[in-house]
Amino acid sequence: MASRSFVALAALAGTLIATSPASAQDSGWSWDNSTELGFVTTSGNASQTTLSLKSSLTGTSGPNTFKVGIGGLRASSELTTRRAEGTQGSFTVTETTTEVTAASNYYARARYDRDLGEAFLFSGAGWERNTFAGFQNRYSAVAGVGRTWVDNDSGRFKTDLGGTFTVQEDVQTPGENDGFGGIRVTIEGARTLTETTDFETEFVLDENLNDTDDVRFDWLSSIAVALTDGLALKTSYQLVFDNQPALLSVPLFTGGTENGTVGVPSAQFDSLVTLSLVIKL
Repeated sequence: MASRSFVALAALAGTLIATSPASAQDSGWSWDNSTELGFVTTSGNASQTTLSLKSSLTGTSGPNTFKVGIGGLRASSELTTRRAEGTQGSFTVTETTTEVTAASNYYARARYDRDLGEAFLFSGAGWERNTFAGFQNRYSAVAGVGRTWVDNDSGRFKTDLGGTFTVQEDVQTPGENDGFGGIRVTIEGARTLTETTDFETEFVLDENLNDTDDVRFDWLSSIAVALTDGLALKTSYQLVFDNQPALLSVPLFTGGTENGTVGVPSAQFDSLVTLSLVIKL
C-alpha cells in the first residue's frame, strides 16, 4: 500500500512538473513549480532506504493565487535473519530477508487566495495519511481571512484565521469517521539571508471545537541555498504535535499467551529533518 501511494504521488508530481509555465501564460495565469527530492540508501550488513518527495504548483492571475501541493515520505529497512544447520565443523547458513516499513506519510493539498490589498480571503482542502501516527485518512476543508503584514524583496510575513471541518479515519477503528469543526491559525514568514540563501517558516495550529483538548500544530522551517537559477539545496526541520493522538493496536499478552489487542496512544510529537534537492521551473 505504501509503495503504491508513493508511485501515485510521483505520477502526480510528474503531472505538475509537466504543466509548462510557457503554455499556461495563454490562459492569463502565471505558473511556477517547485519539486523537492530526497533519497538516502545504505547497504551491506544493514540496509535502509529513505525517499521523500514534495511538489507544489502555484498559479497567479491578478489578485488570485491558486496552489496545489503533494508530498510523501517512505522509510524502509531490510531485516536479515540467519540460521546455521549442521555441526560445529560442517554447517550451512540460510538467510531470510524481510522488508519492513519504518515510516510513511503522504498528503495532498489545494488552496485559493483572493487578495484584497493588505487583507485576503482564502479557502482550501487537504488529505493526509500517516498510519504510524494512527490515522489512515484525514480530510479537511478550511475558509477564512488573513492579512499580509510584510511583503517585499527581503521577506514576507502573513497570518490568517479560518474555520475548518475535519473528517478522520483512524487505523484502530477502520470504517468509522470522526467529523468535527474547528479553528485554524497560520503564521507564515520568509527572509532573504544572502543573495543565495533563503529562510522560510510556517506554523499551523488546529483547534477542535468539539473537544478543546484536541489541539494539533505543524511547524516547518527550512533554509535553501541556491546552486543555480533552477536548483537549490534545502535543509528542513518539521515538528508535529497532537495533544490527543490516535490509538495504535498493540498485542495484549496474558500469562505469556497473546490475548487480543488493546489501543495505545501514539506519540504526541513527531520530528523530521530532511536534506533535499529543489528543482524550480
